[in-house]
Amino acid sequence: MPEATVPVQISQELRDRVQARLKGSAFSSVDDFVSFVLARLVEGPSKSGEPLSPEDEARVKGRLRSLGYID
Repeated sequence: MPEATVPVQISQELRDRVQARLKGSAFSSVDDFVSFVLARLVEGPSKSGEPLSPEDEARVKGRLRSLGYID
């Protein structure tokens, strides 16, 4: 049985930008991509609860910035 889901709201502009980046990727939808990214961010570098290193944090922020999630 699949996990229950809830809606997450993002601007149409951001959705369009993410959709454009998904062409040719393994993701079939913006929803799948956003779920993947959020799960990875919550997990962090390990599931042991260790905080991100400054380098990893900078890498994640850079990726989120390039995807339009943060300014």
